[in-house]
Amino acid sequence: MAEAQTHVFRASLRPRLYRDFEVCSTDKLDELAGAIVKFFGFDFDHPFGFYSRLTGSVFESPVQYELFADMGESEARSVKRTRIVDAFPKVGAKMTFLFDYGDNWQFRIEVIGRNRKEPGVGYPRLLKAIGPAPEQYPDPDDE
Repeated sequence: MAEAQTHVFRASLRPRLYRDFEVCSTDKLDELAGAIVKFFGFDFDHPFGFYSRLTGSVFESPVQYELFADMGESEARSVKRTRIVDAFPKVGAKMTFLFDYGDNWQFRIEVIGRNRKEPGVGYPRLLKAIGPAPEQYPDPDDE
């Protein structure tokens, strides 16, 4: 039987604002999305997608995974059926994670390591948090 594996990701909004965390490699992309949102303290209440382009228009990415695909509203690949290991096969793999198409939260996510799953450890697990997370819904009067 194959050894259970994990992926270690860095999700960043800016160079000094990121979260390093570990997830099971066989989890699906929608679970990865939930972990990213959770570790930044956001509510998981909006559609999202993963896009291979890191700059420019992510909607022109050759590889796209979207929640809309699972709703039958997109030609992108499924986030509910795609395993993390299939979308991110090796260390160094990167994508843009777009959360909330209205507010356009764009996270750069990168696989920074692979590990063996540890018995008794709950996943996903936060490994490092650098910088305070922004407010998901800032008060417009504060801007």
